[in-house]
Order: sequence, then C-alpha cells, then structure tokens
Amino acid sequence: MLRTRVGYTGGTKDAPTYRSLGDHTESFQVDFDPQRITYDELLELVFESHNPCSRAWSRQYMSAIFFHDDAQKAAVERAVAKFVEDESDLQTVVAPLDRFWLAEDYHQKYRLRSEDLLEQELRAIYPDLHDFVNSTAAMRINAYLAGHGSMAQFERELPLLGLSEQAQTLLRSAR
Repeated sequence: MLRTRVGYTGGTKDAPTYRSLGDHTESFQVDFDPQRITYDELLELVFESHNPCSRAWSRQYMSAIFFHDDAQKAAVERAVAKFVEDESDLQTVVAPLDRFWLAEDYHQKYRLRSEDLLEQELRAIYPDLHDFVNSTAAMRINAYLAGHGSMAQFERELPLLGLSEQAQTLLRSAR
C-alpha cells in the first residue's frame, strides 16, 4: 500500500466531522500500486480480517466496502461469493463510493501521534500536514505501531523510512 487516510463516507451530510457525523460511517481510504498488490488481494485481506456476517452495533462503525467502478464492484462480488457461504447472511455493506471526507487532523496517523519522537521526526521531513498524512513512511510506521506487517518486512523497510537510530530503536521496542 502506498498510503492510507481516515475519514467518513457513505452518508448524505455535507462536511461530516467526528462530533457531527450524520449518517456517515468512519472509514479509511487506501491508495495502492496494482502492480504490487491487486484489488482482489486487498479484498482477500479485508475478508480474512473481519467477519462479514457480523452485524454492526451502529452505522458509525459498520463494516462496509465502497467501490469506485464496475470492475471493483465485480471484484467485491467475487470476494463475497468466495468468503460468505450464504449471501443472505452478509452484513458488510457493499456500495458505490460517492465521496470520501477526510477526518480531522488529529485522527490521521493516530497511533503514530502517540509516539512524540517518531511524530517529531516525520513532521520535520513532512512539515506540511497534507504531505505528512499522505506519506508512505508515516503510513508504514503507523501500521507497524499497530502491529501490522511481518517482522521481515518491518526490518527490511525500517532503514528506508528516514528515521534516526534513536527513533528506529524506539519503533522496534514499541512494536
């Protein structure tokens, strides 16, 4: 994956916020390189990481896949057929993406922001908030802090993230 951003989608309210969400769902957006991972492979990760037949306790936190075009819709339908025995049990919403609203700044790279040294170093590299939010390095570090990715991948990428030795040591210990 190249970058992720958190936000809101699936509803009708203009400019939703965390405190005024309306009928939107908290969501995340993924930019990926289809030469490295296909949309079908991403969907496999989605269906393997949650129970698509589990009912959400609120619209704000419902499971959903929002697709961009007919090709993505067809891919989601294939994934549903592969991972859900009885489609009438499906609770994950599948719908076209109308608009993705970026969440407030303090929600972006939330786990990373809990580590002051790491955030300071990355904000020095990416002083513009837009660049920080869209940074592949910030996305990777945020994911590693949350326990995602293999150790082999983590060790391979760590020297490429632009962090000091002190920050690398901190990141290793936080993992």
